Amino acid sequence: LAVTLALAVDWSYFSTYGQELVSGLGRTLLASAIAIVGSFVIGLVLGAARAHRVPVISQLAAAYVEVIRNTPILVQIFFVFYGLPSVDFGFLPWAEPGTQVTPSAFTTAWVTVAVWGGAFNTENFRAGFEAVPFRYREGAAALGFDNLKAFLNVTLPIGGRIALPPSINTYISVVKNTSLMYVIGYEELTTTALNINALSPRTLETFGTLALTYLVIVWTLSALIRVLESRLALPEERS
Repeated sequence: LAVTLALAVDWSYFSTYGQELVSGLGRTLLASAIAIVGSFVIGLVLGAARAHRVPVISQLAAAYVEVIRNTPILVQIFFVFYGLPSVDFGFLPWAEPGTQVTPSAFTTAWVTVAVWGGAFNTENFRAGFEAVPFRYREGAAALGFDNLKAFLNVTLPIGGRIALPPSINTYISVVKNTSLMYVIGYEELTTTALNINALSPRTLETFGTLALTYLVIVWTLSALIRVLESRLALPEERS
């Protein structure tokens, strides 16, 4: 099968369209990197708020999680890209009448995916923080730690380790979801492949390269996070 595919491939395709695919890959990696960091920060802050039952913020975070996790991400993309520009933000105290927000395709890409991933990471971190064994929190109280100090020195390090495995799947999904940005014309890897496919009859090379590239990205990201997970493992998890 591998030999048959190799013989079927037109290798001149890559000299013709390789640079365009590399440019699309760069845009995918940029949007993914920003979205991963954003989803991490959102999840960490709101997960901590939910785990510690912070008034108002905890309830707002719960509502945010429910809305984002129970609506299609494509709808969220369309809402940000097409819906926000139609809103007059003049009702805000610091905004002038007629003020509008018109996000670019790039901004829509990373913001939407970061917000989507942040909802899932909120629950990942909440569960991680709540799973910290009571004996650790009891020890922190015995040492005279206040709530903030106990969180920073006990709950965060241990709960963060617990939350890491489910977060891996979220980060992988963040990368894959950037491919949906073709619907708004952001020229990431999938959009680039579709544009090339409209010009070239070499569908095998176009979508075969697309699939293999995403596989390499996901495998690499998974391997890096697994290494981090092993380095951050609790002593009892290493035994």
